[in-house]
Parts: sequence; structure tokens; C-alpha cells
Amino acid sequence: MYRRPTAAAVLLAAALTLTACSSGGGPSDDSAAKPKPPAASSVPDPADASAAPAQPGAKPTQPVLPDAKLTPKTGSFKPNEKQYLSGRVPEKTDPAAVLQAGQESCQRVERTAKRDKDAATGAVIAGEIPGAKDAIPYLCPEQKPILDAAAKGFPDGSRPAPAPGSYRALTQSTACTWEAKGKDGAVLAAGPETTPKPGDRITAVIPSGATEFTSTGCYAWLPA
Repeated sequence: MYRRPTAAAVLLAAALTLTACSSGGGPSDDSAAKPKPPAASSVPDPADASAAPAQPGAKPTQPVLPDAKLTPKTGSFKPNEKQYLSGRVPEKTDPAAVLQAGQESCQRVERTAKRDKDAATGAVIAGEIPGAKDAIPYLCPEQKPILDAAAKGFPDGSRPAPAPGSYRALTQSTACTWEAKGKDGAVLAAGPETTPKPGDRITAVIPSGATEFTSTGCYAWLPA
């Protein structure tokens, strides 16, 4: 009387165990089938770009804390820190958190510039280090040469009414291409004339009369 139910229970348990085992390989199979992330770009990469989740930007449009309330929970802000925070801290936001975001932007500029000043300049031009343009004058003025250099450049993409002259691309990519067009849309100049090799310096000469300059894969440009 008791053997049949017991045997049935054993069979049922064995079936469930086999089902669980066969489904156990599913997640690993699915994850293996997922596409891999794209390969690292050859464009200059600011140091530790993924290590700074905070993204400070321009002064907020919503109500901000008045200067009188820009005080940390402990200690006090330095004069330059107060200047940076003025008009930049939204209501109900910890000023120290906003300051930290700006300091992190400065640290990223400093680390990148120590390794490669062109890379730091390109990162500021391309917006790869958010908030750097706002933070540098107040929080790391020693990096102002990077900011001044970035002000003379422009990012990859389309640029109307470009100033004529010679420019160099701040990239290691061999896929960088550019062209300058006139009023009627005719191509006045384009390049590179030959496919660049890794490490080659890529330059563009924008002729007088160009009304648009467009580049792809060039990251950022500075006067040559």
C-alpha cells in the first residue's frame, strides 16, 4: 500500500531534478549569445572616464540655493568654492555634492593632461569631461591653459561658417575624413588625400569662402 506512492514520489522528484538541471545551462547560454560591446575607440580617451558618474553642467534653470545658504554640513567652503557654487546648486541639493562633481571634473582634466595635453584639450572640446569648462576657472585654475587651448578648437561634426586656416585633428583614428563646402554646396577641399596610417597627423586646410566644414571620426580640431 505504501510502496506505490513512495515510488511515484521518487519518480516525480527525479523528473523535477532533471528539468532543473536542463534549465540550469540556460542563463549561461543566453549570456554567451549576447553581442559583445564594441571594441575600444581609437579616439583619445580621458583618463578614468567611467569612474566619474557625476556630470556637472551649466547653471541650473530651476530655483537655486541663495549664496547665504551655501554651507556644508561640517566645516566651511573656501572662497573659490563658493564662487563656483554660486547660482549652481538647485534647491534641496547638498552643495557639497555639487562641489564634489566639479572637483571630479578637475581631477579628470588634471590626470589626462599629465599623460597627454592634446587628449585633455580634445576631451574638453568634445564634452567628454562634463562641467570642465565651468569648473576649471574656480577649482583648478592651473589647468586654464587647457581651457584656453580648447576655446580655439571645435568638435567633430558639422561647423557652419568656419574660419579659414589649417587645423589638426586630435585623434589617432585612421577613419577621420573631412570636407569644406562653399555657398553652392560645392566641395572646395577634402581629405585626407591618402588613407592615414596609425599615428599619422591628420590636418585640414579650410579655404577662404567655405561656408561649412564637416568631419567624421576626427574627435576634435585645433589650429595647426
